[in-house]
Amino acid sequence: MTTAYWCVLAAALMPYVAVSIAKSGGERFDNSNPRLWLEKQQGFRARANAAQANSFEAFPFFAAAVIVAHLAQAPQDRIDALAVMFVLARAAFIVFYVADWHWARSIVWTIGVVATITIFVSGA
Repeated sequence: MTTAYWCVLAAALMPYVAVSIAKSGGERFDNSNPRLWLEKQQGFRARANAAQANSFEAFPFFAAAVIVAHLAQAPQDRIDALAVMFVLARAAFIVFYVADWHWARSIVWTIGVVATITIFVSGA
């Protein structure tokens, strides 16, 4: 399996990391209705939940880009490097979102989107 495919797995797991942060140590966590509980959270928990949602939103485009690049036989080293860049940018995105560093979050979000677009068109 290529590095890029392993990055797809890592990206798929990132939303679960973010939601774990949102739920960790929360008072009176209600597992019978976790979405309602999460909607009522504030501060870093609310931001971690938002990071979870954004991570789920970013994942399909990234996964499709990796698959398309492989099918188009784009240079593997390039796909791998860009996929690693995406995963690192998304990991930083979660950290910056939880920490409420909105400018840094926007920068790494942009890096992730640019990496994904570049992966997608690498085989052209």
